Amino acid sequence: MRTHDVQWGILGAGKIARVFAADLAAAGLRVAAVGARDPGRAARFARETGIGRSHRSYEALVTDPDVDAVYVATPQPFHAEHALLAIEAGRAVLVEKSFTADAPEAERLVASARSRSVFLMEAMWTRFLPAFAELRAELARGSVGELRSLVTHHFQRLDDSPTGRHYDPALGGGAVADLGVYGISCAFHLLGAPHRITATGSATTDGVDTSASVRMRHDGGTSSTTLTGMDTPGPNSAAVIGTEGWIELHPYWFTGTGFTRYDAGRPGRVLRRYDPPRTAGRGLHFQALEVERCLREGVPESPLAPLDESVAVMRALDEIRAAVLGGAEPVPGAVPARPAGRRWD
Repeated sequence: MRTHDVQWGILGAGKIARVFAADLAAAGLRVAAVGARDPGRAARFARETGIGRSHRSYEALVTDPDVDAVYVATPQPFHAEHALLAIEAGRAVLVEKSFTADAPEAERLVASARSRSVFLMEAMWTRFLPAFAELRAELARGSVGELRSLVTHHFQRLDDSPTGRHYDPALGGGAVADLGVYGISCAFHLLGAPHRITATGSATTDGVDTSASVRMRHDGGTSSTTLTGMDTPGPNSAAVIGTEGWIELHPYWFTGTGFTRYDAGRPGRVLRRYDPPRTAGRGLHFQALEVERCLREGVPESPLAPLDESVAVMRALDEIRAAVLGGAEPVPGAVPARPAGRRWD
Protein backbone atom coordinates (compact mmCIF):
# COMPACT_ATOMS: atom_id res chain seq x y z
CA MET A 1 0.00 0.00 0.00
CA ARG A 2 1.18 3.51 -0.78
CA THR A 3 1.39 5.48 2.47
CA HIS A 4 2.80 8.71 1.06
CA ASP A 5 -0.23 9.42 -1.10
CA VAL A 6 -3.30 7.56 0.17
CA GLN A 7 -6.18 7.25 -2.26
CA TRP A 8 -9.65 6.70 -0.87
CA GLY A 9 -12.56 4.62 -2.03
CA ILE A 10 -16.06 5.43 -0.76
CA LEU A 11 -18.34 2.44 -0.21
CA GLY A 12 -21.90 3.70 -0.42
CA ALA A 13 -23.44 6.73 -2.09
CA GLY A 14 -25.74 8.20 0.54
CA LYS A 15 -25.84 11.52 2.37
CA ILE A 16 -22.90 11.01 4.74
CA ALA A 17 -20.79 9.70 1.85
CA ARG A 18 -21.36 12.99 0.03
CA VAL A 19 -20.28 15.02 3.04
CA PHE A 20 -17.16 12.89 3.41
CA ALA A 21 -16.29 13.25 -0.28
CA ALA A 22 -16.78 17.01 -0.18
CA ASP A 23 -14.68 17.42 2.97
CA LEU A 24 -11.81 15.32 1.59
CA ALA A 25 -11.85 17.31 -1.64
CA ALA A 26 -11.83 20.62 0.26
CA ALA A 27 -8.84 19.42 2.32
CA GLY A 28 -6.90 18.30 -0.77
CA LEU A 29 -7.13 14.59 0.02
CA ARG A 30 -7.57 12.15 -2.83
CA VAL A 31 -10.66 10.09 -3.58
CA ALA A 32 -10.05 7.57 -6.35
CA ALA A 33 -13.43 5.86 -6.63
CA VAL A 34 -16.92 5.30 -5.29
CA GLY A 35 -18.95 2.10 -5.33
CA ALA A 36 -22.66 1.40 -4.92
CA ARG A 37 -25.04 -1.48 -5.59
CA ASP A 38 -26.85 0.71 -8.12
CA PRO A 39 -24.42 1.50 -10.98
CA GLY A 40 -26.43 4.56 -12.00
CA ARG A 41 -26.32 5.95 -8.49
CA ALA A 42 -22.58 5.37 -8.25
CA ALA A 43 -21.97 7.08 -11.59
CA ARG A 44 -24.13 10.06 -10.62
CA PHE A 45 -22.36 10.36 -7.26
CA ALA A 46 -18.95 10.33 -8.97
CA ARG A 47 -20.02 12.90 -11.52
CA GLU A 48 -21.52 15.27 -8.95
CA THR A 49 -18.61 15.04 -6.50
CA GLY A 50 -15.76 15.09 -9.03
CA ILE A 51 -14.59 11.53 -8.38
CA GLY A 52 -12.88 9.99 -11.38
CA ARG A 53 -14.22 6.45 -11.19
CA SER A 54 -17.40 4.66 -10.12
CA HIS A 55 -17.95 0.94 -9.54
CA ARG A 56 -21.12 -1.05 -9.96
CA SER A 57 -20.44 -3.21 -6.90
CA TYR A 58 -18.73 -3.01 -3.53
CA GLU A 59 -16.49 -5.94 -4.50
CA ALA A 60 -15.19 -3.99 -7.50
CA LEU A 61 -14.50 -0.96 -5.31
CA VAL A 62 -12.44 -2.76 -2.67
CA THR A 63 -10.37 -4.60 -5.29
CA ASP A 64 -9.64 -1.45 -7.31
CA PRO A 65 -5.81 -1.32 -7.41
CA ASP A 66 -5.89 2.48 -7.05
CA VAL A 67 -7.81 2.32 -3.75
CA ASP A 68 -5.72 2.22 -0.58
CA ALA A 69 -8.31 2.99 2.09
CA VAL A 70 -12.07 2.40 2.11
CA TYR A 71 -14.65 4.51 3.90
CA VAL A 72 -17.74 2.42 4.72
CA ALA A 73 -20.75 4.75 4.56
CA THR A 74 -23.69 2.34 4.56
CA PRO A 75 -26.21 1.95 7.44
CA GLN A 76 -25.09 0.18 10.63
CA PRO A 77 -26.62 -3.24 9.87
CA PHE A 78 -24.29 -3.53 6.86
CA HIS A 79 -21.09 -2.10 8.34
CA ALA A 80 -19.57 -5.44 9.32
CA GLU A 81 -20.40 -7.11 6.01
CA HIS A 82 -18.99 -4.27 3.94
CA ALA A 83 -15.95 -3.62 6.11
CA LEU A 84 -15.05 -7.31 5.91
CA LEU A 85 -15.03 -7.06 2.11
CA ALA A 86 -12.42 -4.32 2.34
CA ILE A 87 -10.39 -6.07 5.05
CA GLU A 88 -10.26 -9.29 3.05
CA ALA A 89 -9.04 -7.25 0.07
CA GLY A 90 -6.24 -5.85 2.24
CA ARG A 91 -7.53 -2.28 2.25
CA ALA A 92 -7.38 0.00 5.28
CA VAL A 93 -10.90 0.67 6.54
CA LEU A 94 -12.67 3.62 8.15
CA VAL A 95 -16.15 2.53 9.28
CA GLU A 96 -18.89 5.09 9.87
CA LYS A 97 -20.29 5.16 13.39
CA SER A 98 -21.93 3.38 15.03
CA PHE A 99 -19.21 0.79 14.40
CA THR A 100 -21.51 -2.18 13.76
CA ALA A 101 -25.05 -3.36 14.47
CA ASP A 102 -24.04 -4.99 17.77
CA ALA A 103 -21.05 -6.05 19.86
CA PRO A 104 -20.60 -9.59 18.44
CA GLU A 105 -20.28 -8.10 14.95
CA ALA A 106 -17.75 -5.59 16.25
CA GLU A 107 -15.70 -8.36 17.83
CA ARG A 108 -15.64 -10.36 14.57
CA LEU A 109 -14.67 -7.29 12.57
CA VAL A 110 -11.77 -6.41 14.87
CA ALA A 111 -10.56 -10.01 14.97
CA SER A 112 -10.53 -10.15 11.18
CA ALA A 113 -8.58 -6.91 10.83
CA ARG A 114 -6.01 -7.93 13.43
CA SER A 115 -5.54 -11.42 12.00
CA ARG A 116 -4.77 -9.88 8.59
CA SER A 117 -2.77 -6.92 9.94
CA VAL A 118 -5.17 -4.51 8.22
CA PHE A 119 -5.78 -1.03 9.61
CA LEU A 120 -9.32 -0.47 10.91
CA MET A 121 -10.89 2.51 12.68
CA GLU A 122 -14.35 3.72 13.66
CA ALA A 123 -15.31 7.07 12.13
CA MET A 124 -16.20 8.80 15.39
CA TRP A 125 -15.24 12.07 13.74
CA THR A 126 -15.76 14.30 16.80
CA ARG A 127 -12.60 12.94 18.47
CA PHE A 128 -10.40 14.16 15.64
CA LEU A 129 -11.63 17.75 15.47
CA PRO A 130 -9.30 20.59 16.54
CA ALA A 131 -11.71 21.54 19.36
CA PHE A 132 -11.40 18.09 20.91
CA ALA A 133 -7.62 18.12 20.59
CA GLU A 134 -7.68 21.42 22.50
CA LEU A 135 -10.14 20.03 25.05
CA ARG A 136 -7.86 17.06 25.72
CA ALA A 137 -4.95 19.49 26.19
CA GLU A 138 -6.99 21.53 28.70
CA LEU A 139 -7.86 18.42 30.70
CA ALA A 140 -4.28 17.14 30.58
CA ARG A 141 -3.13 20.46 32.10
CA GLY A 142 -5.58 19.95 34.94
CA SER A 143 -7.34 23.20 34.16
CA VAL A 144 -10.60 22.04 35.78
CA GLY A 145 -8.97 20.00 38.53
CA GLU A 146 -10.00 16.38 38.99
CA LEU A 147 -12.73 15.26 36.61
CA ARG A 148 -16.08 14.53 38.20
CA SER A 149 -18.69 14.29 35.46
CA LEU A 150 -19.61 14.69 31.82
CA VAL A 151 -23.06 15.74 30.61
CA THR A 152 -24.01 15.62 26.92
CA HIS A 153 -27.18 16.34 24.96
CA HIS A 154 -27.92 15.24 21.41
CA PHE A 155 -31.41 15.89 20.09
CA GLN A 156 -32.62 16.14 16.52
CA ARG A 157 -35.94 15.75 14.79
CA LEU A 158 -35.02 13.06 12.27
CA ASP A 159 -36.93 11.93 9.20
CA ASP A 160 -39.85 9.69 10.20
CA SER A 161 -41.26 9.25 6.68
CA PRO A 162 -41.91 5.75 5.28
CA THR A 163 -38.83 6.04 3.04
CA GLY A 164 -36.51 7.18 5.84
CA ARG A 165 -34.19 4.79 7.67
CA HIS A 166 -34.23 6.33 11.15
CA TYR A 167 -37.43 4.59 12.30
CA ASP A 168 -36.73 1.34 10.45
CA PRO A 169 -35.38 -1.45 12.70
CA ALA A 170 -34.07 -3.35 9.66
CA LEU A 171 -31.86 -0.37 8.78
CA GLY A 172 -30.44 0.26 12.23
CA GLY A 173 -32.92 2.95 13.19
CA GLY A 174 -32.91 4.41 16.68
CA ALA A 175 -31.78 7.43 18.67
CA VAL A 176 -29.10 5.61 20.67
CA ALA A 177 -27.10 4.31 17.69
CA ASP A 178 -27.51 7.43 15.57
CA LEU A 179 -27.30 10.27 18.10
CA GLY A 180 -26.67 9.00 21.62
CA VAL A 181 -23.52 7.21 20.49
CA TYR A 182 -21.74 10.58 20.38
CA GLY A 183 -22.20 11.14 24.11
CA ILE A 184 -21.59 7.52 25.06
CA SER A 185 -18.39 7.39 23.02
CA CYS A 186 -17.25 10.74 24.44
CA ALA A 187 -17.72 9.40 27.98
CA PHE A 188 -15.52 6.38 27.16
CA HIS A 189 -12.96 8.71 25.59
CA LEU A 190 -12.69 11.13 28.49
CA LEU A 191 -13.60 9.02 31.55
CA GLY A 192 -12.85 5.45 30.51
CA ALA A 193 -15.14 2.43 30.33
CA PRO A 194 -18.08 2.48 32.75
CA HIS A 195 -18.67 -0.22 35.35
CA ARG A 196 -22.39 0.51 35.72
CA ILE A 197 -25.02 1.64 33.20
CA THR A 198 -28.64 2.59 33.79
CA ALA A 199 -30.96 3.75 31.02
CA THR A 200 -34.58 4.62 30.40
CA GLY A 201 -36.37 5.96 27.35
CA SER A 202 -39.13 5.62 24.80
CA ALA A 203 -39.63 3.48 21.72
CA THR A 204 -42.02 2.75 18.88
CA THR A 205 -44.15 -0.37 18.71
CA ASP A 206 -41.67 -1.63 16.06
CA GLY A 207 -38.93 -1.68 18.68
CA VAL A 208 -37.04 1.45 17.64
CA ASP A 209 -35.73 3.59 20.51
CA THR A 210 -36.68 7.23 20.02
CA SER A 211 -35.17 8.74 23.17
CA ALA A 212 -32.90 7.72 26.02
CA SER A 213 -31.56 9.01 29.32
CA VAL A 214 -28.33 7.21 30.17
CA ARG A 215 -26.34 7.36 33.39
CA MET A 216 -22.93 5.67 33.59
CA ARG A 217 -20.58 5.26 36.52
CA HIS A 218 -16.86 5.30 35.72
CA ASP A 219 -13.72 4.69 37.77
CA GLY A 220 -12.57 7.21 40.35
CA GLY A 221 -16.09 8.21 41.34
CA THR A 222 -16.75 9.90 38.00
CA SER A 223 -20.04 9.75 36.14
CA SER A 224 -21.56 10.65 32.79
CA THR A 225 -25.07 11.51 31.72
CA THR A 226 -26.23 11.26 28.12
CA LEU A 227 -29.60 12.61 27.00
CA THR A 228 -30.72 11.93 23.44
CA GLY A 229 -33.81 11.90 21.27
CA MET A 230 -34.62 11.80 17.58
CA ASP A 231 -38.17 13.15 17.70
CA THR A 232 -37.48 16.60 19.14
CA PRO A 233 -34.89 19.38 18.92
CA GLY A 234 -32.74 20.22 21.91
CA PRO A 235 -29.88 22.38 23.25
CA ASN A 236 -27.10 20.06 22.03
CA SER A 237 -24.52 21.37 24.45
CA ALA A 238 -22.17 19.48 26.74
CA ALA A 239 -20.16 20.11 29.91
CA VAL A 240 -17.04 18.59 31.42
CA ILE A 241 -17.11 19.25 35.18
CA GLY A 242 -14.15 19.15 37.54
CA THR A 243 -13.26 20.12 41.09
CA GLU A 244 -11.73 23.46 40.01
CA GLY A 245 -14.10 24.52 37.25
CA TRP A 246 -15.93 23.32 34.21
CA ILE A 247 -15.79 23.47 30.43
CA GLU A 248 -18.94 24.08 28.44
CA LEU A 249 -18.82 22.77 24.86
CA HIS A 250 -20.86 25.01 22.62
CA PRO A 251 -23.77 23.73 20.51
CA TYR A 252 -23.55 21.61 18.51
CA TRP A 253 -20.81 20.19 20.74
CA PHE A 254 -20.18 17.11 18.56
CA THR A 255 -19.29 19.26 15.53
CA GLY A 256 -16.45 21.72 15.04
CA THR A 257 -17.57 24.24 17.68
CA GLY A 258 -15.55 25.75 20.50
CA PHE A 259 -15.81 25.80 24.28
CA THR A 260 -15.71 28.09 27.32
CA ARG A 261 -13.85 27.34 30.55
CA TYR A 262 -15.35 28.64 33.79
CA ASP A 263 -13.89 29.19 37.24
CA ALA A 264 -15.20 27.14 40.17
CA GLY A 265 -14.10 29.72 42.76
CA ARG A 266 -16.13 32.47 41.14
CA PRO A 267 -19.03 30.72 39.39
CA GLY A 268 -19.78 32.23 36.02
CA ARG A 269 -16.34 33.83 35.63
CA VAL A 270 -14.97 33.03 32.17
CA LEU A 271 -11.31 31.98 32.20
CA ARG A 272 -10.97 31.10 28.55
CA ARG A 273 -12.95 30.97 25.33
CA TYR A 274 -11.73 28.77 22.51
CA ASP A 275 -12.92 28.95 18.93
CA PRO A 276 -11.47 26.42 16.48
CA PRO A 277 -9.84 27.56 13.25
CA ARG A 278 -12.19 27.77 10.30
CA THR A 279 -11.96 24.94 7.83
CA ALA A 280 -13.60 24.32 4.49
CA GLY A 281 -16.33 21.76 4.93
CA ARG A 282 -17.82 20.11 7.97
CA GLY A 283 -14.65 18.54 9.35
CA LEU A 284 -14.92 14.86 8.42
CA HIS A 285 -11.50 15.06 6.79
CA PHE A 286 -9.75 15.15 10.17
CA GLN A 287 -10.52 11.48 10.77
CA ALA A 288 -9.22 10.68 7.28
CA LEU A 289 -6.01 12.54 8.11
CA GLU A 290 -5.64 10.35 11.21
CA VAL A 291 -6.00 7.21 9.08
CA GLU A 292 -3.37 8.51 6.68
CA ARG A 293 -1.04 9.40 9.55
CA CYS A 294 -1.33 5.91 11.00
CA LEU A 295 -0.67 4.30 7.62
CA ARG A 296 2.28 6.57 6.95
CA GLU A 297 3.84 5.87 10.37
CA GLY A 298 2.98 2.17 10.46
CA VAL A 299 0.69 2.53 13.47
CA PRO A 300 -1.56 -0.58 13.64
CA GLU A 301 -4.48 1.18 15.43
CA SER A 302 -5.27 4.81 16.16
CA PRO A 303 -4.59 5.75 19.80
CA LEU A 304 -7.51 8.20 19.54
CA ALA A 305 -9.98 5.47 18.56
CA PRO A 306 -8.69 2.11 19.86
CA LEU A 307 -10.52 -0.90 18.47
CA ASP A 308 -11.06 -2.45 21.89
CA GLU A 309 -12.86 0.75 22.88
CA SER A 310 -15.07 0.64 19.78
CA VAL A 311 -16.08 -2.89 20.76
CA ALA A 312 -16.72 -1.81 24.36
CA VAL A 313 -18.87 1.10 23.18
CA MET A 314 -20.94 -1.33 21.12
CA ARG A 315 -21.44 -3.51 24.21
CA ALA A 316 -22.66 -0.42 26.07
CA LEU A 317 -25.03 0.48 23.22
CA ASP A 318 -26.44 -3.06 23.27
CA GLU A 319 -27.03 -2.82 27.02
CA ILE A 320 -28.60 0.63 26.76
CA ARG A 321 -30.95 -0.33 23.93
CA ALA A 322 -32.01 -3.48 25.75
CA ALA A 323 -32.78 -1.44 28.89
CA VAL A 324 -34.70 1.20 26.95
CA LEU A 325 -36.75 -1.28 24.96
CA GLY A 326 -37.39 -3.40 28.04
CA GLY A 327 -38.99 -0.55 29.95
CA ALA A 328 -39.82 1.90 27.18
CA GLU A 329 -42.60 4.43 27.32
CA PRO A 330 -44.67 4.15 24.12
CA VAL A 331 -44.22 6.96 21.61
CA PRO A 332 -47.45 8.95 21.17
CA GLY A 333 -48.78 9.06 17.63
CA ALA A 334 -48.39 6.63 14.79
CA VAL A 335 -45.16 6.12 12.89
CA PRO A 336 -45.73 5.56 9.14
CA ALA A 337 -45.51 1.98 7.90
CA ARG A 338 -42.16 0.95 6.43
CA PRO A 339 -41.76 -0.52 2.94
CA ALA A 340 -40.44 -4.08 3.28
CA GLY A 341 -37.29 -5.61 1.87
CA ARG A 342 -35.16 -2.48 1.39
CA ARG A 343 -31.37 -2.24 1.45
CA TRP A 344 -29.56 1.06 1.44
CA ASP A 345 -26.19 2.17 0.17
